[in-house]
Amino acid sequence: MSETKKVVVLWSSPNTDGLTASAKNQLVKGIEREGAEVQEIHLNKCNLEHCKACGNGWGACRANGKCAIKDDFQTIYDALVPADGIILVSAVYWSDLTEQFKAFIDRLRRCEATANHFLANKRCVLVACAGGTGRGTIECLGNMELALTHMGMRAYDRIPVNRYNSPYILPALEEAGATYVERLNNGFDMYY
Repeated sequence: MSETKKVVVLWSSPNTDGLTASAKNQLVKGIEREGAEVQEIHLNKCNLEHCKACGNGWGACRANGKCAIKDDFQTIYDALVPADGIILVSAVYWSDLTEQFKAFIDRLRRCEATANHFLANKRCVLVACAGGTGRGTIECLGNMELALTHMGMRAYDRIPVNRYNSPYILPALEEAGATYVERLNNGFDMYY
């Protein structure tokens, strides 16, 4: 019997009962159904400043993989390192991640890609949720994946959610969460 897997779900939306929260909840339901431990981190409730590009553009992040800003960033980063799986769920604003997510990813990328490489080769699930037309979901997912690529991480699945496809995508997200845990337990069936 395999050990219990730990999955961190990072999500961002100021609306705690909207489409993004519903998508996150469905994923969590599937993850828990498969017996994995879930840690949810709602970035909008965290104190996250934007990168200051200190030290002539590169500060402690390049030298020792730590950010000089004292806020919730390091606590969140520390939660990702031991995680078996990572899921990113973001509302879509102007075809991109939320501002809170961008603030976190910008700082994570600086620490991870230049010094630490603690998250390299982790396979992630990416979910972009658009309440408007839904046109920005694909671009948002592309931006998420590009950030992962800079850090040596891999996208296992990329799921666009919008108000038109939500009646059938939300139930499918429960299955996506369950399948992700099954892959974490038994191995991924293809190279990414």
